[in-house]
Amino acid sequence: MSAPVAQEELPILEAVINIRNRLTALKRDRAEFIKPSDVNTLYQAVVKQVTKLNDVRDDNTTYNNRVDTTLADVFSLLSLCYLTLGRTKECPAVYSQLASIRQLLSHMEESAVYNESDLAPFQRRLSELRHIVQQDAEGNKHPEAMTKLLERQFNECDVIMGSLQDSLSVLSVELVPIHERLVTIRRQLVALAAKEGSHKAEIKSLAEELRKIDSKRVDGKFLGPGGIMPASQALCTSLIEECFDILQQIKAQDESKNVASSLKPIHDRLNELRAELENLVLTHRWSLRETDLYNYSMSLQEIDKMRIDGKFVDTEGNRPPGQYVLLYLLRRCYGLIYRLLSSSEPVSEELIPIANKLSTVKKCLNEVYKFGGPFTPRDLYPYQLVLHQIDSMRKDGRFVGVGGNIPEGQGIVMAHLNECHELLEMLKESMGENEDDQDYDDEDETDMGILG
Repeated sequence: MSAPVAQEELPILEAVINIRNRLTALKRDRAEFIKPSDVNTLYQAVVKQVTKLNDVRDDNTTYNNRVDTTLADVFSLLSLCYLTLGRTKECPAVYSQLASIRQLLSHMEESAVYNESDLAPFQRRLSELRHIVQQDAEGNKHPEAMTKLLERQFNECDVIMGSLQDSLSVLSVELVPIHERLVTIRRQLVALAAKEGSHKAEIKSLAEELRKIDSKRVDGKFLGPGGIMPASQALCTSLIEECFDILQQIKAQDESKNVASSLKPIHDRLNELRAELENLVLTHRWSLRETDLYNYSMSLQEIDKMRIDGKFVDTEGNRPPGQYVLLYLLRRCYGLIYRLLSSSEPVSEELIPIANKLSTVKKCLNEVYKFGGPFTPRDLYPYQLVLHQIDSMRKDGRFVGVGGNIPEGQGIVMAHLNECHELLEMLKESMGENEDDQDYDDEDETDMGILG
């Protein structure tokens, strides 16, 4: 339950709600591209309110009221707007990625199912994002209120990451291979449980492997070389028991329908979200507007908040079967959102269609060059026409957006365009060489005819 809003914070709350409504209107308007000037105006407005909030609050006190939750929504929307504009290397764009990482790390900590290789990508990404914020801070590109907010986000991620690493640090070297294999088996089991249809062969194979690992225990303990009992038995023991528990649940119920009827609406909604997000992963270059991810994040957070002590409950407060399946789907959706956020390119949505078209042309030209000729001018004409059309869209060497603004991603699009022109010139040269070779062959045949 959030704390009540103090009297001096009420005007700030009203202003922040107004900013959120304006950002939501921007997000919903698919008829027009998001304008940098609109986003910048709202960004300055929210920074002003954050500065006011910092003035009336104590730095050493943790706050969690409606002002904080509304600000979190505003910064999420702003962050996604920056990604949509292609401004991926600026502080505001970092916010949504940090929130996504924190969410995933929290779930990893809760499940206790992870290994070093799972943590490494997050560590690298946090380091990259921190570098972006440090550069902006050194160049005074963004207000101190923004960098302070992000620093708090980084600290929260660092605390969870430290906790995860500490848990793994107690794991004995002898038990690392067993632990890593058990983590993999558990993931495979919950993935099978969430899939439609029967998977008896796969489940049987995993069950046999679990029994082999279990047979290595003596009196319930794993032993190292010379019969020594390594430390950190609890990690592996609890994991193998959990794997057997999931296995029994899958066997006891009919395939992935081990979700109780009371949890079926949640299961169906999560399945729907997963399908939509997986489709976006495949088509995001053409169909994704980063602000669309806000609705998915909100839907998942609403479902996540329905859990009590980490479990989904029915109307009577019971914990029906199917918990593993729902948690797998929930975490899978969070993972897909993070994947989409981290793969966002520094190209504005206005230039994305041009960048995609050039990327396709480049692939085609590479294939044509790879397989060789002979070519005719007619073969290369469609590519020349597309490049000419794109070239004619530039003004003073740059692509200009709606309202005369210069969208982000000029360098990337120009690099694609130049590569396409270079490939086309190479194909023209090879076409000329083929013609020369043909002329030489014709001369040889004529000489042979005269000699004959």
